[in-house]
Amino acid sequence: VQLQASGGGLVQAGGSLRLSCAASGMIFANNALAWYRQAPGMQRELVATITSSHSTTYADSVKGRFTISRDNAKDTLYLQMNNLKPEDTGVYYCHPAPGYPLYGSGWRQIFDYDDWGQGTLVTVSS
Repeated sequence: VQLQASGGGLVQAGGSLRLSCAASGMIFANNALAWYRQAPGMQRELVATITSSHSTTYADSVKGRFTISRDNAKDTLYLQMNNLKPEDTGVYYCHPAPGYPLYGSGWRQIFDYDDWGQGTLVTVSS
């Protein structure tokens, strides 16, 4: 299973960015996925999740500003970020959602998946 995030960059406060995450080696449509972020000097935090049935959850800090979505035809996960704030700065990662089984190709269940990749850096200037 590989998940590669992209789309980060430098943006002014109040601006928008759209992150993408290309998935491979998995049955994309049947897996719950998530976006995490890690600010400098801070622990990684869960930002948003989306299930196979497109149910979503958000951290309180991003509710009303961020939207997670998925395109199962393209095996791609998205995070639309609007009204960005300096505190949104960090490295953003896509990862299997916590608490859900992860299925690789051929319906093989994967345990203890711990590949975070390089993520994509989002910097919001004030």
